[in-house]
This record gives sequence, structure tokens and C-alpha cells, in this order.
Amino acid sequence: MLSDNELAALAADMESDRVERKASLAAGDARDRLGQAICAFANDMANHRLPGVFLVGVDDKGRPTGLQVTDRLLLELSGMRSEGNILPVPALSVRKGRFEGVDIAVAEVEPALDPPVRYKGVVWIRVGPRRGVATRDEERLLTEKRRHGALAFDQHGVPGAGLADLELDVFRRQILPATVASEVLAANERTTEEQLSAGHFLTPDGLPTVSALLLCGVDPQYWIPGAYVQFVRFDGLDVTAPMKNDHALKGSVLDQLRRMDELLRVNIQTAVEVGDHATEVRRPDYPLVALQQLVRNALLHRNYESSNAPVQVYWFSDRVEIHNPGGLFGRATPETFGKVGGNDYRNPTLASVFKSLGFVQTFGMGIPMARKACADNGNPELQFEFQQSTFMAVVRRRP
Repeated sequence: MLSDNELAALAADMESDRVERKASLAAGDARDRLGQAICAFANDMANHRLPGVFLVGVDDKGRPTGLQVTDRLLLELSGMRSEGNILPVPALSVRKGRFEGVDIAVAEVEPALDPPVRYKGVVWIRVGPRRGVATRDEERLLTEKRRHGALAFDQHGVPGAGLADLELDVFRRQILPATVASEVLAANERTTEEQLSAGHFLTPDGLPTVSALLLCGVDPQYWIPGAYVQFVRFDGLDVTAPMKNDHALKGSVLDQLRRMDELLRVNIQTAVEVGDHATEVRRPDYPLVALQQLVRNALLHRNYESSNAPVQVYWFSDRVEIHNPGGLFGRATPETFGKVGGNDYRNPTLASVFKSLGFVQTFGMGIPMARKACADNGNPELQFEFQQSTFMAVVRRRP
């Protein structure tokens, strides 16, 4: 974290490409400017390998404006990290600083380990005083900057795999339009290989990544055997009860999500109750939204690196259990799990695509949404059990 003296030096340096200043966030385009600046600092085109800084409460001449720095302003700044417009999610810290004896808001952005980073589907960079959209060649240079040893597992290349192992039509028709801005696509300058590389689907040496095979692989389970969902419905209270039906959902994780949604809808039962004035009230035994969010959370956060166990959805007479082969990751703990700001991303490329395709609305909100859906529907409170290499979510049937 930069000291106040270091901040003062950056604020006064009109030539530095590591700082941007904004008098306030009141202007209509201020949030977009902030998002573009965070994206550009994360991409670190100049290769400073030092944090970039966005100062709110400092004018273009480097003078403090006396802006009131409230908790609401700091929350608004920190919320830029998790709202899903900047992908992959950057390392961003926000705090109150002091400059010439006046409070200012400070957002520090660390260089990304896995560029290019996009804001609303566009790659922004800074070179000297210029902030603009990256060209095709600049995107290629950013791709080549990735530090392999520090990458998440879903961004690692898979030895032996090639372009023939990817459903390129799925990438072009479904993933690309959702993750890249339309004006960038309209330019149509980039080859398919360059587009795959920029989206973290291809390594600089041409290997499909784990996330590419999971999202648009011809046969993902050939490369990652445990990457499927096992759904079993039991006619009883435990796994010794007779099975009513079972399914192994394979293919891409996108196919698994869509088929899982169908299974959830088929298995949820809706009771009709007579309310006031003889009106009919329909209540499902399980809220669809809660089950969807928990399954998506399991597929998103599971351990694809060292576990061959599938995600397991076990439907009993009184509850649904969702078992995730992957313990809590990064800064997530049993105490912070499901709380805003307490999440982390084992598979950041999957997280980016899930968000872009609408399977995730806002990062870190899946568990709160599931909890609210259960409460609104009259189901008991969600339960979670955490172990070192797995965790389980339990949704109990509405009485």
C-alpha cells in the first residue's frame, strides 16, 4: 500500500502514467472512466509491475478538491471489483488517504497476472499519458505477458490438446459475443486464435486451456474426467434408499448447467394452497433460484485440478444435498462464506464467462440470493458443511 507521501508525489506528477485523478464521481461518465482506468492499470501495458492509482477528490492539476470521503463513496469504489464489468477480476484495494491535509479516496490496482483485462468487453491500456482501446498487436503483447506459474488452474494449457478439441462454433456464437464488446467484434481484425488467446482460452504457445475445454470442448471429460454432475433422486432419507432416477450430466459445463436447470424444474413439486378470499397460492417445495445458485456455485468453484469426483446433487425425501469437490479457496473462510466481499475465485475464467452469459448476476451474490429465496419460500435456513477438500450445501424441504 502506498504511503501518503508516495500518493502526494504521484498526485503532483503530471507526467506519470500510473495515476489518474477525478474531482468526484458525480459526473455521468465518472464510473466508466474509473472502470476503464482500473482495467488499464491492471493490464500494465508499460510493464511497470507497480500498482496504478485512481485518486478521487483530486483535480486534473493535482490539487485536492475537499471532496467529502464517505463510507458510501469507498463502498462504491470497492464495488467496482465485484460487479462483473471488469474481467478477469482485478486485485483492487480502496481506502481513505490524506493529501495536503485533505481527505481523498484512493483506489490501488495491482498489475494482472493474466492479462488482457476487459472493462465491459473492451481491453483498455495506458501508454504514457494516453488511455485508449488496445489494438490487435497490443492485445497480443498483453497475452504474452502472462506469468504461467502464477495463473489459476483453469488458465493453464492442457498438453496434447489442440484446436480440433474445441467446438469453435460454440466459442464464436455463444461465448465471444457475450464476453467481447460489439464494437471490438465489428472491427473483425483478430484471427480466431488471437480471440481465443485474448479470452484466456489458448496459451501463448497455442494450447487450449482448461477453461476452454470445460466451456467449449468436444469431449471435456476425456481431458478432465471428473468434470460432470451426478444427479440422483432417492425415495427415502439416505443413500441406502431406492433410487427413483439418476443422471450423469456430461459435456461442457454450459450444457451441464442447462440440463441441470431442466432436472430441477422437473423434480420440484408445487403445492396449491387456498389463501384469503379463496385465492389460490402456489408454493414449490424448493425454490428454483436457490437450487440453481447452489449448483452454479459448485460448478464454478469446484476443484478441477486434483479431484476426479463429480459435483453431486443428491435429492432425498426431505432435503437436497449439493456436494462440491473443492474446499473453500483463497480468502473465503467458513466465517466469510456467502458474505459480500468474502468470496474468491478458484476458476477466474469460468467466473468471467458465467457472468457474461448471465448464469451469475453479480459476483459474490449467489449464496445470499439462495438464502433469500429459501426464506421467502418458507424453507428452513440453508446449511453448509466445510471440510478441507470438499463442502456441502443442504436445502431442506418446505414444511
